[in-house]
Amino acid sequence: MTAVFVHGNPETSFVWSDLVPELEQRGVEDIVLLSPPGFGGAVPDGFDGSRLAHRDWLIGQLEDLGDPVDLVGHDWGAGHVYAVAAERPDLLRSWAADCAGLVHPDYEWHPAAAVWQTEGDGEESVKGIVALDGDELGAAFGVPPRLAPTMAEHLDDTMGDAILKVYRSAAQPAMRQLGDQLAQADRRPALLIHPTADPFVPPEMTPPVAARMDAEILALDGLGHWWMFEDPAQAAAGLVDFWARA
Repeated sequence: MTAVFVHGNPETSFVWSDLVPELEQRGVEDIVLLSPPGFGGAVPDGFDGSRLAHRDWLIGQLEDLGDPVDLVGHDWGAGHVYAVAAERPDLLRSWAADCAGLVHPDYEWHPAAAVWQTEGDGEESVKGIVALDGDELGAAFGVPPRLAPTMAEHLDDTMGDAILKVYRSAAQPAMRQLGDQLAQADRRPALLIHPTADPFVPPEMTPPVAARMDAEILALDGLGHWWMFEDPAQAAAGLVDFWARA
């Protein structure tokens, strides 16, 4: 089967660079890394940057691949995975994603996201983030040292604009509505990746979301938001085990 990975904000596909070799060592050979428009990927003409536009972009990418895939998402990539699983489960053999709280009925956006969703304040915030170097970005958001310089290098005005558009399109109740849609969609084998020390999404929201979606949980105890850099071997082993049973 094809394993397709979609990253989030403010990232490029480099975020998977330590995980891919671990998967290959475990016999996973057909791996596709997709970069959303504005987040390392080209922005198509007429693309409005909304969460639904990202969903439809990802649907198009999966349709082009043909057969159902094992889809994996991180951060906003997880949000796009949830959206595809809710809208087009026929494109998936299985799905796996972190940030499960995004689709919890009680989820409220973290403080940085709330700023980005505010006209004026969001533009000022993103302007400041774009100006950060790798060390500053790592200190501000807890980005792993090997990831931060590459992230800062690609965090430009295009990505800043993409950040504002996708977050503003996802102001509540948008994500709660997505959770309701996902709960009612046709089921595919599902895995919630659960790094217990992720500061951006409340970890206690993962078990109730798993129960609602009939999903398994891959607990990554003590790992944070960039779990694929902190312990890629553990993450790879968990994904391969899940795919073997899907």
